[in-house]
Amino acid sequence: MSTSKRPSPLFDWFIPIDGDGQHIGTRRAERPPTFDYLRKVVDAAEGNGFHSLLIPTRFVNGLFEESAPLSETWTTVAALAAVTKRIRFLVAVRPGFISAGLFAQMAATLDQISGGRLDINVVPGGIQGDFERVGEKIDHHTRYARAEEFIESLRLLWERPLPTTFNGQYVSLEDAVVSPGVFNGGPRFYLGGASNDALQLAGRQADVYLAWIHTKENISSFIERANAKFSEAGRPARYGLRTHLVVRDTEAAAWDAAEELIARADPEVRRQRQAVTSSSQMVGQKAQAQVVKDYLLAPNLWNGISTVRVNCGTALVGTPEQVAAELRDYWRLGIDEFILSGYPHIEECDRAATDLLPATLSLIQEEGSLDA
Repeated sequence: MSTSKRPSPLFDWFIPIDGDGQHIGTRRAERPPTFDYLRKVVDAAEGNGFHSLLIPTRFVNGLFEESAPLSETWTTVAALAAVTKRIRFLVAVRPGFISAGLFAQMAATLDQISGGRLDINVVPGGIQGDFERVGEKIDHHTRYARAEEFIESLRLLWERPLPTTFNGQYVSLEDAVVSPGVFNGGPRFYLGGASNDALQLAGRQADVYLAWIHTKENISSFIERANAKFSEAGRPARYGLRTHLVVRDTEAAAWDAAEELIARADPEVRRQRQAVTSSSQMVGQKAQAQVVKDYLLAPNLWNGISTVRVNCGTALVGTPEQVAAELRDYWRLGIDEFILSGYPHIEECDRAATDLLPATLSLIQEEGSLDA
């Protein structure tokens, strides 16, 4: 991808609603996801200058044992938005579990509370077995068709505070009203997924296509495929990348930290995650959990986290200089936003802000192709 006149990259952090700690995959988190703890994570990210915070959506705990405490997404972000001032929130939502009309009002209200700091990560796909827990049984293709109507109806409701009608196959509105509305056109929509359905939906509806990290060859292929879909829809393409980090002063220390992270994983937690992966229809999930020697997808790319975590389970591992060079290389492919995380999230947020982000920005600035 051409690197001419690119915007300065954005760096985001993550809210660990499953819990946190120096070890993951244990039955219970060393740091449970209480509001007081999650607020400390958010304070660290806001204080360190991160642009936004991704908050995922779950039906059960996806990092520790399934019955371990889990902080519900929307309740949590509403509370956190009220006690922050600058940082944005990228909130994951699954279409179909709440009516589009009601969600449009909820999101507009949160956008008002936060002063326009809300973005939406629409998640049509699902972890195998998750939808069934709450009585949902529709197929993969239908989920994406429903998600498109969900997005279209939200945009329509946010255009103006007047009675709105929408007659879709999955979303129906009759004189629905959202007032007050949203700030500056409303939240941006982030969409991910590696399937053809996912890429088609992203091309037509995404403001940002969000990929889980994989090898640069695979990410380049995703971007090439997505570019074609954005081009077909006549829309500009923008890309984000989600990755974990294990960064230390020396490469040996980084690999030791990576191994220690999952060293106390409970066999039952590993079994639960393996059961999800082995039966999953999600293309991206299978790619994250690809079985390779020593969990090495590439010299600095390690997917050991996938043995205990649902969804994104791959990390960049190395020194600040090594990981900065990796992020620079993904930026060269066309990534303009990086959603980062590390365990524990407070300490690793500080480390990333102090050691990694300045090095990354310096390398990108050396390319001489950022907007002035």
